[in-house]
Amino acid sequence: MSSRPEGKVLETVGVFEALKQHGKYETGQLFLHSVFGYRGIVLFPWHARIYDRDVIPPMSDSKPEPPGSHGSKEVKGKTHTYYQVLIDTRDCPHISQRSQTEAVTFLANHDDSRALYAIPGLDYVSHEDILPYNSTEQVPIQHELFERFLMFNPDKIPPFSARDTLKAWQEKNHPWLELSDVHRETTENIRVTVIPFYMGMRDAQNSHVYWWRYCIRLENMGSEVVQLRERHWRIFSLSGTLETVRGRGVVGREPVLSKEQPAFQYSSHVSLQAPSGHMWGTFRIERTDGSHFDVRIPPFSLESNKDDKAPPAGYTS
Repeated sequence: MSSRPEGKVLETVGVFEALKQHGKYETGQLFLHSVFGYRGIVLFPWHARIYDRDVIPPMSDSKPEPPGSHGSKEVKGKTHTYYQVLIDTRDCPHISQRSQTEAVTFLANHDDSRALYAIPGLDYVSHEDILPYNSTEQVPIQHELFERFLMFNPDKIPPFSARDTLKAWQEKNHPWLELSDVHRETTENIRVTVIPFYMGMRDAQNSHVYWWRYCIRLENMGSEVVQLRERHWRIFSLSGTLETVRGRGVVGREPVLSKEQPAFQYSSHVSLQAPSGHMWGTFRIERTDGSHFDVRIPPFSLESNKDDKAPPAGYTS
């Protein structure tokens, strides 16, 4: 209430619905994001594999670690539902705890171009981050793709159906949109979640360059206020190279994680001169008393398994 801009009043946007404990949300489901607070609408689900390094396997599954394993452990994936969603453009300026509000980028169609294109206001949302609601408005979400992808259908619950353009766009762009692996690890109440995406390959100076983007969310699960100060990455390529990257903050920011704003999310890109590799690292976190600790970034693989696919298609067809 205290941070509301002068002269602004609260308006009713809808009525909350019960959370889905079982099953998935349907195309056209309106929601509030439980962490970032924006209004959105579900386009379609993804079934991802979550590799959670905080989950201890049952004793029957665990094996004694060989000498010199340095605490490494096999992490079994668990299927989890994520959703491709549209973000209401009215809310984008107010999402301060994200470096940007688009989560999908892809390479330019031109072989001689290094450009990256973004589809604004498109996001990936985990099932537990959905706070579903309903609205009587026929166009409850403002986004340039809303009426291209969805149509009002009062006989359906939720009352929005996918247009053929959405189905065609999903099918054409499936390789570039697909969310398959999610990696998660918690250190001293700071949880780091990483989602990698393969973007494609480019020819450069008689060699192939493979591109990925990765989305990272940091969440403060405790009550102590902390600030991200540094990043330290290790990037291993199948070609045998190991690169170390250090720097201040992330994407030019040093976010504070508090009880009021416990999460920060950003996306970045990496390229290798090999079709696969691995990344891992740490974030240096500072407490209010000036002391520091390192938070682990869970290791994740960079795989290029879609080179035979056509370049991404536009969304105007």
